[in-house]
Amino acid sequence: MAITAEETVESREWQWNPAKATFHYQVKGTSSDTDAKTALLAEAGATYEGLTRGAISLDPEWVDTVADDGLWNCEVNYIITASVDKEPLALGESSYSFDTGGGTQHITQSISTTEKYAQGGSVFAPSYKGAIGVSGTPGDYNVEGTDIASPVYTFSETHVLTDDAVTAAYKRILFSLTGKTNDALFKGLLAGECLFLGASGSKRGDTNWEITFNFAGSPNRTLIVIGDITVPAKLGWEYLWVLYADKEDAAAVPKKIVQQPISAYVEQVYYDGDFDLLGI
Repeated sequence: MAITAEETVESREWQWNPAKATFHYQVKGTSSDTDAKTALLAEAGATYEGLTRGAISLDPEWVDTVADDGLWNCEVNYIITASVDKEPLALGESSYSFDTGGGTQHITQSISTTEKYAQGGSVFAPSYKGAIGVSGTPGDYNVEGTDIASPVYTFSETHVLTDDAVTAAYKRILFSLTGKTNDALFKGLLAGECLFLGASGSKRGDTNWEITFNFAGSPNRTLIVIGDITVPAKLGWEYLWVLYADKEDAAAVPKKIVQQPISAYVEQVYYDGDFDLLGI
């Protein structure tokens, strides 16, 4: 009897985040799961719409081993390539990934005001010293700011550690360092530039642990100009904010009370820690 594999009516199911497609098939004409799998793989493509064929399942509805006949309900999953099962890492091996995809940041201060315009020419326009989106009236000004695209550098490392290394004390180290910045050079990032986002791990059948460490990077900055203020330095994960107040712009025609930065503050919002204790 010929073995056939056919996609069923209303077969295809979609999941969008992460991208995944599930196809449903019926295989007829065999009682052998091996032969049914061979027929299924011959019918189902290796890729679909940029996705890669992943896990499959075969569920016998009925089989007749004497006549070598049967009916199998099957599923074929298509997933993003990065999700395809890979060989597990061996002890001492590591894997690495990074992403510099953009995020957003709300700012109230520009790098510089490149142009300003007013009736009679730009010289008459009041200067807000880089404050963005000033609205309101003297005594009740508001600096609205704007959202800009901001580079975000995240990276992960996966390491295989022995069961003896992953003690209760080591897990506590991971816990205590989560949400802290590096107090010294780490993975090419200067002190203050790297934020530890935590780790996730699982124990494998061979008793080793596979642990993924997650980090984010933000560069240190120096000589930050904010209006007439210069901030000498700011570590990557420190927070900089600006205080504004009403000031007279005598150069404007007519003279005008404007909102300008009068002071800037650099705040430490994360504790630092010794990332050498991570042991990676």
